[in-house]
Amino acid sequence: MKWKKIGRILIIDKNLEDAYIGKLDNLLKEHNVDTIAKITGINGKMRKPSVQVLAGSKSTETIHKENGCLFKLDISKVMWSKGNTTERMRIANLVQDGEVIVDMFAGIGYFSIPIALHSNPKKVYSIEINPESYFYLNENIYLNKINHKSNKNLGYDVIKPILGDSALITPNISADRILMGYVKTTHNFLAPAVNSINSGGIIHYHETVPEKLMDKRPIKRIKKAAEDREVEILGNRIIKKYSPGVVHCVIDARIF
Repeated sequence: MKWKKIGRILIIDKNLEDAYIGKLDNLLKEHNVDTIAKITGINGKMRKPSVQVLAGSKSTETIHKENGCLFKLDISKVMWSKGNTTERMRIANLVQDGEVIVDMFAGIGYFSIPIALHSNPKKVYSIEINPESYFYLNENIYLNKINHKSNKNLGYDVIKPILGDSALITPNISADRILMGYVKTTHNFLAPAVNSINSGGIIHYHETVPEKLMDKRPIKRIKKAAEDREVEILGNRIIKKYSPGVVHCVIDARIF
C-alpha cells in the first residue's frame, strides 16, 4: 500500500517518500487532506508512533469516519489500523441484545464505539492502559453522543471507560463476550479473560502467528488457559497479513 487516508491526514509509506518529492502539494489537493505524513516507527509497550510531517498543516490530530462512527485521534500518539475495518463491524453485528462486553484493549474505541452504535449491549467495559488512548476513547464516546442524550457529560451509560491494566480488571467483571483485539503478547491475557467469561460466553482472541501454525497454536493456547472448561472453536479467520509468512488472525471461542 502506497498510502492510507485517516480523516484529513494522508500517510505515505515510509519506503516510498522519495517517489512523492515535489508532488506533495498536488497530493494535498488530490486527496482533499490537510496534512501529509509518514510513520517511521512504532515504539514501546504503548505502541506509540513516530511521525514525520511532510507537507500541509503541522497538526497530527484528525477525525476519521468509519462505518458511521467518528474517531478522533492524534496519529503521533496512537495507532490506527485501517486493515481491521471489516473486523470491527463483524463483531458489532455478532453482539446480541443485552450482552455484557469486555473490550480488554479498547484503544480509542475501535471496537467499543461500533458496538455501542450498531448493537444493543447492556454494558461495554472498555479497558485501556495507555493514557493517551484513554483520552481519545473518552473523546470518541462524547463525539458519537453514546452515553448521554444531552451530550454534556461522558458519564457511564452504555460504555464504561476504564484506565488500567486489563489483566487485573477483567477478572472482576462477569462478561458474555470478551474482545482481545491486540497482538504479539495477547496470549498472556487469556487466563484473565477465561476467569471473566460466563459459561457459554465468547472470547474473540487475536494473535500474530506463522500462517502454517494458525490452526494449531492459538487454539492450543486458548484450551490451555481454559484448563478444565470446555472450549468450542466457532471460527478462525485471517484479518490481514502481518509480515512475510505471518498473519494476524482472530479465533472465536465459546467457553463453557
